[in-house]
Amino acid sequence: MTRTLRVDAVLVQAVIAGALSFAHLHDLAAAAGQTGWKAWAYPVSVDLLLVAAWRRLRNDGPSRLAWCWFLIALVASLGANVATAGFLDLQHPPAWLRFGIAGWPALAFLGGTLLAHSPTATDHDHEPEPTTAPVEHVPAEPETAHEPVPVAEPEPTPALPPAPEPNPAPAPPVPAALVDHARKVADDHHARTGSPIDTDTLRARLGVPAPMADAIAAQLA
Repeated sequence: MTRTLRVDAVLVQAVIAGALSFAHLHDLAAAAGQTGWKAWAYPVSVDLLLVAAWRRLRNDGPSRLAWCWFLIALVASLGANVATAGFLDLQHPPAWLRFGIAGWPALAFLGGTLLAHSPTATDHDHEPEPTTAPVEHVPAEPETAHEPVPVAEPEPTPALPPAPEPNPAPAPPVPAALVDHARKVADDHHARTGSPIDTDTLRARLGVPAPMADAIAAQLA
C-alpha cells in the first residue's frame, strides 16, 4: 500500500519563517562580533527558549513565568528580523547591541533553568491527605451522691430490642494520586465506549483490591 505525500501549507510556511528568523539571528550575532560556531549558537538558543516556554504553556497552563520567557524569546527573534532589515548599520553596530548579544547566553541559561526546574501547580496534588480526624476526649463528669429512692414493685421485663447490625467496615484510604489516575482511566473508558466505567472494570484496569476499587468508584461518582 503506497502512501501519498501531502504538503501542508502551514508547515511549509512555518519552515520558511523559522529559517529566515534563524538566519537573521545568525547575521545579527556575527555583526556584533560573535564569529564562527558562536554566531550559529545564538539562533539555536533563542529558538529553544521559545519552544521551551511554549511547551510549558501547553502542558501546565498559563503562568507568569512561561509567558515572561516566551515574550523575551519572541522579542529577541523579532528584534533580529527588524535589525537586519536595514534599520541598523551592521557594519558599525551600536554599543547597546553588542551589550545585548554578549549578555544573551546568561539570560537564556537563566530562563531555561527556571522553566525546567520551577514547580508547577500539579505538583501539589500529590500531597497526602489526612485519613482520620482527631478524636476529642471529653472529661467524665464527677459522680454525685443520690438520695435513696423508694423501691417500687418490679415491672414485667420488656422484650429485648433486636441486635444492632454490625457497622460496615470503613473504606480504605485512597491516595489522591491514585484517584487522579482512576479519573483519567474512567474518562478514557467513557470516551471509547460512551458509557461510565463499572467497578469491576476499574478494579481490573488499576489492579487494586475490591474494597479500594469501591472507595475509588465512590469518589469518582
